[in-house]
Amino acid sequence: MGSATDNATFSKRTGQWLQYALFRCVEGVLNLLPLIVVWWLGRALGTVVYFLAGKYRKLALHNLRVAFGREKGEAERRALAREHFKSLFANIFCGLKLPLMKEEDVAKRIRSENMQHLRQAFEAGRPLLHPIMHASCWEVMTQIPSTFVQGHNPASIYQPLRNPWLNALVLRRREKLGYKLFDRTEGFNAPIKYVREMGMLGILVDQHAGDHGVWTPFFDRLASTTNIVALCALRTNAVILPMMVYDDGPARWRFVCDGPLQTGEAKPSIDGITMAINRAVERLIRQQPAAWFWVHNRWKTPKPNFLLANYKRGVLMPEGMETDSLQPFELLIRSPNWLGDACMAFPMVRAIKRGRPDLKITVLGPDKLEELWMSMPEVSRYIGKVGREGPFAVARRIKDTGVHFDAAVFCTNSTRSTLEVWLAGIPRRVGFRGSLRSKMLNQIIKEPKKGGPLEHHAHRYMRLAKGIGADITQPGLWDAGAPVPSADGTIRVGVCAGAEYGPAKRWPLERFAAVVNQISARHPQFRWELFGAPGEKEMGEKLSAMLQAPHENFVGKTRLTELIARLRACQLLLTNDTGTMHLAAALGIPTVSIFGSTCPIETGPLGDRHTVIQHKVPCSPCFERECPFGHYDCMTKVVPDEVAAAVLKTAGVDV
Repeated sequence: MGSATDNATFSKRTGQWLQYALFRCVEGVLNLLPLIVVWWLGRALGTVVYFLAGKYRKLALHNLRVAFGREKGEAERRALAREHFKSLFANIFCGLKLPLMKEEDVAKRIRSENMQHLRQAFEAGRPLLHPIMHASCWEVMTQIPSTFVQGHNPASIYQPLRNPWLNALVLRRREKLGYKLFDRTEGFNAPIKYVREMGMLGILVDQHAGDHGVWTPFFDRLASTTNIVALCALRTNAVILPMMVYDDGPARWRFVCDGPLQTGEAKPSIDGITMAINRAVERLIRQQPAAWFWVHNRWKTPKPNFLLANYKRGVLMPEGMETDSLQPFELLIRSPNWLGDACMAFPMVRAIKRGRPDLKITVLGPDKLEELWMSMPEVSRYIGKVGREGPFAVARRIKDTGVHFDAAVFCTNSTRSTLEVWLAGIPRRVGFRGSLRSKMLNQIIKEPKKGGPLEHHAHRYMRLAKGIGADITQPGLWDAGAPVPSADGTIRVGVCAGAEYGPAKRWPLERFAAVVNQISARHPQFRWELFGAPGEKEMGEKLSAMLQAPHENFVGKTRLTELIARLRACQLLLTNDTGTMHLAAALGIPTVSIFGSTCPIETGPLGDRHTVIQHKVPCSPCFERECPFGHYDCMTKVVPDEVAAAVLKTAGVDV
């Protein structure tokens, strides 16, 4: 075991030394060339890399679309990306050569602006903090301390390189120029103490800060932003001067010190300073967009929690900025295919929508469910699948929306539905493991262990919301309101006697008729409305002919929006285990539901206002469409008297 570990360590160290040796060789070659040649060589290589490095080209174009999509067309953004790659590699190559040059030779190629701000801070006896960015040839800032050090003691916070030889080389060169370097991994107490003693400290601020950052707008898109500068400023009374380097011609640069940061607050706060830094950085980037480091994922989607409800530092919005002005985080939710299952996903969608203020939800599902989903205020748009469209056709339909989706959540388990979204190129795909689709998911939500207690479908969907960071304990997720009493004292009851799934879920029609007739004979204030699917018209006519009570037959005659409106006018629904049952429950309408071959623990309506009637038999739940034995005991054991009593009790009428 020890020998294997020693071999692995030796191999790692050898590889690191070879990296270091290669780096020094490249430096040696560049040192032989004039700086202007190095600059042009870098631009030529950047042009080649733009076309060959598809991953980074795509990332740069994505970032440019986020930053400038509202003001620049695609052709202009592509031109910016090409120029960025040229500038990036020219400046990387020059950055390798600059440490080998004399400081006075480097200074000849740099034009500085607004350096008086540093002198004024020193004369006022105040230390300095410099938010700095990856832009142009940022190595310039480390090579010309004489240009901007005007009395303060310069220092910087650095992230150690993994290669110990390269790390030691960088540290030697920085310290030789008079910089004090602080290892980021060792905390911030030492840097803060140094700043208090008239130090000047550079802190990188254009990185994605992950779970430790504050979510605040950057180019109108929420970004995880470090608040370290703000913390240091409040603890040191330092002046904050953002700094930026720009290209200023071939192998020449412009070094700009921005004015003292203003927050607009009577008493500066951590939140106010952090937001002001983002505004200043954005303004500086806009002066020369191609110079900034666009191949870093500044607006990275966090994993696993891309919803922000549980981030301890929360979301900060500048005063006067409305959430509607934010660039949206676009989420695609793949709907279940059945009406009932879709209704059971409503609480999940509510929880997800509340997860971040910039969220915009699009639902993808069967064409027949569009009206259902668009009735939810949380849903912004719907993509309907028509008939048996293939995966490529569905992927095209998603792309044709013109929406750049950031993530997708699957309520379905099928490989096909995952393939459709994968082909559409949505980068984050979240769902349960499913059958063969796990390779196409890049965030898998754990399911309960097999053999454990049964879990309701709605709670299962809620696992998806929790898995991406939603707060599933907040009030109002499950409550869809209550039915509105009739103004004239009538009690309107919906009846759904069908079930598209199959006869195993259908209570006999004559028993539904017996309940309706029995109740109306004693309680004339009841009015009945019959509901059902388009394919159940004949069933509706048969049931209507059996009734001796005031009723209207809407079976197969309503669109989904009309069904929703009519259900909302009902005080309760008498039903089999159907999609209409779940729809009524989602609308807050009490139900009396008759179960046979299915399991109410997994798919019954949730809440105290609902009554489930089921007579267990040894073979239930079997989940079959038709009874294998032909006698449907699970349904026929339910008698009209107990159902009528349940309807009256739910309606608040004395039996």
